[in-house]
Amino acid sequence: MKLISVVFTLFLGIILAVHLAMNGEVGAALKNPRVANALFWFIGALTALAIGATGWQSGVLTGVREINPLLLIAGGMGACLVFAIAWMLPQVGARAMFVTLIAGQVLGGMALSHYGLLGSPIQKVSPINILGAAVMIGGVVLSTYTT
Repeated sequence: MKLISVVFTLFLGIILAVHLAMNGEVGAALKNPRVANALFWFIGALTALAIGATGWQSGVLTGVREINPLLLIAGGMGACLVFAIAWMLPQVGARAMFVTLIAGQVLGGMALSHYGLLGSPIQKVSPINILGAAVMIGGVVLSTYTT
Protein backbone atom coordinates (compact mmCIF):
# COMPACT_ATOMS: atom_id res chain seq x y z
CA MET A 1 0.00 0.00 0.00
CA LYS A 2 1.29 3.44 -0.85
CA LEU A 3 2.43 5.57 2.07
CA ILE A 4 -0.12 8.28 1.25
CA SER A 5 -2.91 5.68 1.42
CA VAL A 6 -1.69 4.46 4.80
CA VAL A 7 -1.49 8.00 6.17
CA PHE A 8 -4.94 8.87 4.79
CA THR A 9 -6.44 5.71 6.27
CA LEU A 10 -4.86 6.52 9.64
CA PHE A 11 -6.37 10.01 9.36
CA LEU A 12 -9.81 8.49 8.63
CA GLY A 13 -9.49 6.36 11.76
CA ILE A 14 -8.80 9.48 13.81
CA ILE A 15 -11.79 11.24 12.24
CA LEU A 16 -13.99 8.20 12.99
CA ALA A 17 -12.94 8.25 16.63
CA VAL A 18 -13.62 11.98 16.94
CA HIS A 19 -16.95 11.68 15.08
CA LEU A 20 -18.22 8.88 17.30
CA ALA A 21 -17.05 10.62 20.46
CA MET A 22 -18.91 13.75 19.30
CA ASN A 23 -22.04 11.67 18.79
CA GLY A 24 -21.63 10.29 22.32
CA GLU A 25 -21.29 13.81 23.73
CA VAL A 26 -24.45 14.95 21.96
CA GLY A 27 -26.26 11.89 23.32
CA ALA A 28 -25.06 12.71 26.84
CA ALA A 29 -26.05 16.38 26.47
CA LEU A 30 -29.52 15.41 25.27
CA LYS A 31 -29.66 12.57 27.80
CA ASN A 32 -30.91 10.45 24.90
CA PRO A 33 -28.36 8.72 22.65
CA ARG A 34 -31.12 7.45 20.33
CA VAL A 35 -32.24 10.98 19.49
CA ALA A 36 -28.62 12.11 19.11
CA ASN A 37 -28.00 9.25 16.69
CA ALA A 38 -31.12 10.14 14.70
CA LEU A 39 -29.98 13.77 14.54
CA PHE A 40 -26.52 12.73 13.32
CA TRP A 41 -28.00 10.41 10.68
CA PHE A 42 -30.41 13.11 9.50
CA ILE A 43 -27.51 15.53 9.02
CA GLY A 44 -25.48 12.70 7.48
CA ALA A 45 -28.29 11.89 5.04
CA LEU A 46 -28.47 15.51 3.92
CA THR A 47 -24.69 15.56 3.49
CA ALA A 48 -24.76 12.26 1.56
CA LEU A 49 -27.45 13.63 -0.75
CA ALA A 50 -25.39 16.76 -1.40
CA ILE A 51 -22.25 14.69 -2.12
CA GLY A 52 -24.21 12.22 -4.25
CA ALA A 53 -25.75 15.04 -6.27
CA THR A 54 -22.29 16.13 -7.39
CA GLY A 55 -21.87 12.81 -9.22
CA TRP A 56 -25.42 12.49 -10.47
CA GLN A 57 -25.81 11.25 -14.03
CA SER A 58 -28.93 10.42 -15.98
CA GLY A 59 -29.88 6.78 -15.44
CA VAL A 60 -27.49 6.28 -12.51
CA LEU A 61 -30.10 4.30 -10.56
CA THR A 62 -31.09 1.94 -13.38
CA GLY A 63 -28.81 -0.75 -11.97
CA VAL A 64 -30.48 -0.68 -8.55
CA ARG A 65 -32.72 -3.59 -9.57
CA GLU A 66 -29.60 -5.74 -9.91
CA ILE A 67 -28.52 -5.17 -6.31
CA ASN A 68 -29.25 -7.95 -3.85
CA PRO A 69 -31.77 -6.37 -1.44
CA LEU A 70 -29.85 -7.78 1.51
CA LEU A 71 -26.95 -5.47 0.64
CA LEU A 72 -29.19 -2.46 1.15
CA ILE A 73 -29.57 -3.18 4.86
CA ALA A 74 -26.03 -1.82 5.24
CA GLY A 75 -27.52 1.65 5.81
CA GLY A 76 -29.53 0.35 8.75
CA MET A 77 -26.53 -1.57 10.01
CA GLY A 78 -24.48 1.63 9.90
CA ALA A 79 -27.11 3.55 11.87
CA CYS A 80 -27.27 0.79 14.50
CA LEU A 81 -23.47 0.60 14.63
CA VAL A 82 -23.01 4.31 15.18
CA PHE A 83 -25.75 4.29 17.82
CA ALA A 84 -24.19 1.34 19.64
CA ILE A 85 -20.73 2.90 19.61
CA ALA A 86 -22.03 6.29 20.76
CA TRP A 87 -23.97 4.54 23.54
CA MET A 88 -21.02 2.36 24.65
CA LEU A 89 -18.27 4.99 24.44
CA PRO A 90 -19.25 6.87 27.62
CA GLN A 91 -19.61 3.54 29.43
CA VAL A 92 -16.26 1.93 28.59
CA GLY A 93 -14.16 4.94 27.54
CA ALA A 94 -12.66 5.96 24.23
CA ARG A 95 -9.46 3.88 24.54
CA ALA A 96 -11.22 0.59 25.30
CA MET A 97 -13.94 1.31 22.75
CA PHE A 98 -11.70 2.04 19.83
CA VAL A 99 -8.93 -0.46 20.49
CA THR A 100 -11.49 -3.24 20.84
CA LEU A 101 -13.47 -1.97 17.85
CA ILE A 102 -10.35 -1.98 15.68
CA ALA A 103 -9.54 -5.52 16.80
CA GLY A 104 -13.02 -6.58 15.72
CA GLN A 105 -12.54 -4.86 12.37
CA VAL A 106 -9.23 -6.66 11.82
CA LEU A 107 -10.76 -10.04 12.64
CA GLY A 108 -13.80 -9.32 10.46
CA GLY A 109 -11.56 -8.11 7.64
CA MET A 110 -9.46 -11.26 7.87
CA ALA A 111 -12.59 -13.40 7.48
CA LEU A 112 -13.97 -11.33 4.59
CA SER A 113 -10.63 -11.47 2.76
CA HIS A 114 -10.00 -15.15 3.48
CA TYR A 115 -13.29 -16.14 1.84
CA GLY A 116 -13.47 -13.29 -0.68
CA LEU A 117 -16.81 -12.14 0.69
CA LEU A 118 -18.62 -8.97 -0.38
CA GLY A 119 -16.23 -8.29 -3.25
CA SER A 120 -13.05 -8.49 -1.20
CA PRO A 121 -10.05 -9.91 -3.05
CA ILE A 122 -9.16 -13.31 -1.63
CA GLN A 123 -6.22 -13.17 0.76
CA LYS A 124 -5.96 -16.49 2.55
CA VAL A 125 -5.25 -16.31 6.27
CA SER A 126 -1.90 -17.87 7.11
CA PRO A 127 -0.58 -19.15 10.43
CA ILE A 128 1.46 -15.96 10.77
CA ASN A 129 -1.74 -13.92 10.27
CA ILE A 130 -3.42 -15.92 13.02
CA LEU A 131 -0.42 -15.32 15.28
CA GLY A 132 -0.62 -11.60 14.49
CA ALA A 133 -4.33 -11.57 15.37
CA ALA A 134 -3.59 -13.37 18.64
CA VAL A 135 -0.90 -10.82 19.48
CA MET A 136 -3.35 -8.06 18.61
CA ILE A 137 -5.99 -9.52 20.95
CA GLY A 138 -3.33 -9.72 23.66
CA GLY A 139 -2.48 -6.09 22.98
CA VAL A 140 -6.14 -5.13 23.31
CA VAL A 141 -6.31 -6.82 26.70
CA LEU A 142 -3.02 -5.32 27.89
CA SER A 143 -3.75 -1.81 26.66
CA THR A 144 -7.35 -1.52 27.80
CA TYR A 145 -8.57 -4.11 30.28
CA THR A 146 -5.75 -4.47 32.80
CA THR A 147 -5.00 -2.19 35.70
